[in-house]
Amino acid sequence: MSRVIQFREALREAMNEEMRRDERVFLMGEEVAEYNGAYKVSQGMLDEFGPDRVIDTPIAELGFTGIGVGAAMNGLRPIVEFMTWNFSILAWDQIINNAAKMLNMSGGQWNIPIVFRGGTGAAGQLAATHSQTFEGWLANCPGLKIISVSNPYDAKGLLKSAIRDDDPVLFMESEVMYGDKGEVPEEEYLIPIGKANITREGSDVTLVSYNKTMKVLEEAADELAKNGVSAEVIDLRTIRPLDFDTIANSVKKTNRLVVIEEAHPYASVSSEIAYRVQSQCFDYLDAPVKRITGPDVPMSYAPNLVEAFLPNAKKVIDAVNAVTYK
Repeated sequence: MSRVIQFREALREAMNEEMRRDERVFLMGEEVAEYNGAYKVSQGMLDEFGPDRVIDTPIAELGFTGIGVGAAMNGLRPIVEFMTWNFSILAWDQIINNAAKMLNMSGGQWNIPIVFRGGTGAAGQLAATHSQTFEGWLANCPGLKIISVSNPYDAKGLLKSAIRDDDPVLFMESEVMYGDKGEVPEEEYLIPIGKANITREGSDVTLVSYNKTMKVLEEAADELAKNGVSAEVIDLRTIRPLDFDTIANSVKKTNRLVVIEEAHPYASVSSEIAYRVQSQCFDYLDAPVKRITGPDVPMSYAPNLVEAFLPNAKKVIDAVNAVTYK
């Protein structure tokens, strides 16, 4: 049986269930305990699990991330919350040089079962240093799994899978989605890491994205349908490992692809997808792959410039019209 809950509640349920199931799981980060989390994701968790398992940290991302990696090496299963992934840059030495590489450097002796999670992407007037998306940056590092979710159902099922995974998992949320509502089953469920979701079937063009930009795709697909264009919509859910088979099979059916993401265009997730489709599915393409991204400039503060920066339904529809000739 399903009920409608908020995105933040789905994340909280995932952590609560896994902490009840496995005493090795614990949560740490800035304001996660006494303040119940900056976005109230950890509301009430301190009361249930106590200060040994819901731990407020100093404002020192490099330090508490290193503690998390060390704890994972010693048999625990930490969940490290970044208030925003923008702050995680300070801790990338621990994420990239230790968490991601330890299994290889130790000759298979040490798995690092750790989840790093928090908000990513633009969230209004937060300007250049607080509005970045990091999926593409971090996907360049072997040894990391990267999940970027768009709805409460996926958030709960994939976070539970991430906590159970024996490798480091980066879990990307969005600050503007924490209040979003959606149907989530009451019974336990898991969603496998590395499996995309076809949210809408179509025959004329394949639209691919992840995280909050999925809302843009659904809006565009509705408008395109009114004009006789049938769009197949794919939510990647996992950036690494990438479910390329689902994308390829869709392109073989629709013969056209538009990839949408909020990130900058250079060396991004959409770059990788476009290359792989054009190299492995070239004979099926009836038009060049189109990409819609943020521009190659830092995010501005002014609201009109924020709006101009982000992908929207009109940009998607214009790109689709360019490849479908309708």
